[in-house]
Amino acid sequence: MNAQAPPGPAVSAAAAEVVLQVSHLGVEFDGKVILQDLNFELRDRETLSILGPNGAGKTVLLRALLGLVPCRGQVSWRAGVRIGYVPQRVPLNKELPITVADFFGMKRTSPKDVAGLLSQVGITDGDFPQRQLGILSSGQFQRVLIAWALVNDPNVLLFDEPTAGIDVGGEETIHTLLQRSQRERHLALILVTHDLSIVYGYATNVLCLNNRTFCYGPPKQILDPGVLQSIYGSGVKFYEHTHD
Repeated sequence: MNAQAPPGPAVSAAAAEVVLQVSHLGVEFDGKVILQDLNFELRDRETLSILGPNGAGKTVLLRALLGLVPCRGQVSWRAGVRIGYVPQRVPLNKELPITVADFFGMKRTSPKDVAGLLSQVGITDGDFPQRQLGILSSGQFQRVLIAWALVNDPNVLLFDEPTAGIDVGGEETIHTLLQRSQRERHLALILVTHDLSIVYGYATNVLCLNNRTFCYGPPKQILDPGVLQSIYGSGVKFYEHTHD
C-alpha cells in the first residue's frame, strides 16, 4: 500500500533530517488503553524496529502513524513525505480471478513500471505479471506486496512482520531485499518484528513495546536480559546476532 502522510503538523525546517516525530502518542479502543505516551523519532535512512509480544500494540501503532485510527498526542511527518506500507496479512481469496498485473493496475502502474518494480524485488520472469495472485507462494506474494509498496517512489516504508508465514530461507531473502531497497532508494524503514537477530543486525533504533514504552534507542545499548524479560516475561533467550 502507498499513501501520503496523514494530516498533521510538519516537522520544522530546523530538523530537516527528521522524517517522523511522535510525541505522547496514545490510543484507546472502547475505554481500553492500547498505547500510552509513546515518544520517538525516525530520521532519513534509519531503520526503526518495533519489538514486543503479541497484543503489545505494534500493528495499532503503525495504523496510528498512517492516520487510520484515532489517537492522542502528535504524529508529525515531514511535509511531502511519501509512505509505503506492507501489512502483516492481506486476506486473499485464492479463487479471485486477478493477476499480478491487475493488482498493480489498481495504482495505474504501466506494464514497463511493473516489470521494473518486480525486478527490484528479485522477480525477473517476464510471464510473472500474468500469474494469478491466488497461486503465488507466500514468499512470492510478499515480494509482490513490497514491489507494490514501492510504487510512487516512497521515502518511508512501514512493514508489519514482513516474514510472517514464510520459511526460514525465505525470511533471509526478504530481509536482504529490504536492506538492498533501503540502500538503493535511501529509504527510512519502520519494521515490526519478533526477530532479535534482525533488530541487532539492522536496526538503528529499537522501540520496545508492551502497550507502553519499555525502551527506545540503539539496540546494542539498551537491550539486555532484564529489559527483554520485562517485555516478554520469563524464559526469553537473550543473545546477540552479528552479520559478517
